[in-house]
Amino acid sequence: MDLISNMLKEKFEFYNYGHALEILSDAFSDEWREIQECLAKLNISISDIKTDGGNESPIPKKFDDVLYPLGWRKIKITGDLLVKLYPRKNAQRRGAFSDEPFEEKTINGYIDGHNIDFIKNKVAFDLEWNSKDQTFDRDLLAMRTYFDCGIIDVGIIVTRSKELNDVFADLGNKAKYGASTTWMGKLIPRLDSRRNGGCPILAIGIKKSCIEGY
Repeated sequence: MDLISNMLKEKFEFYNYGHALEILSDAFSDEWREIQECLAKLNISISDIKTDGGNESPIPKKFDDVLYPLGWRKIKITGDLLVKLYPRKNAQRRGAFSDEPFEEKTINGYIDGHNIDFIKNKVAFDLEWNSKDQTFDRDLLAMRTYFDCGIIDVGIIVTRSKELNDVFADLGNKAKYGASTTWMGKLIPRLDSRRNGGCPILAIGIKKSCIEGY
């Protein structure tokens, strides 16, 4: 991928779905530059890995510290669905419908509870360091919903690469970062089965090179 520096390729692996990388580079170059700068600064210590707390560990906070001052914000959306039923004008004019509905109903809370870690302009960014792997379903549904509502045009998800399993084994805490937690092996099958719908997604895996001493 020529749109990614060799330095970042050393620290991360990238999976491009729906031309997400091209969209970021061409349409959201400022936001993509800020994300790349954030990734370039990521250094994870052994202490960070050993600290309990899942997604409340020191690692997600490293992204907060960089992105929040740049205007990236956590967003939650809700929405009601207004349904209108239009009658056909008469039996002889097939396909001709009245200008006024004969019935309306509102489905309250049709969209509710979807939130994303960071949004700026029309770019969404989520980090999943060590949550239950079902969290990916929530993330992808949220990004799909935001995309369908025209709120975002592209999404980015950062998680652990497979090679970090070797680090966890060396440190003796592999059980904490188990197979059923959020890592690239759980994200890629979901993206391959298009659980993101039409939303372009750039999946980024944190590699050993981000760990101090590896």
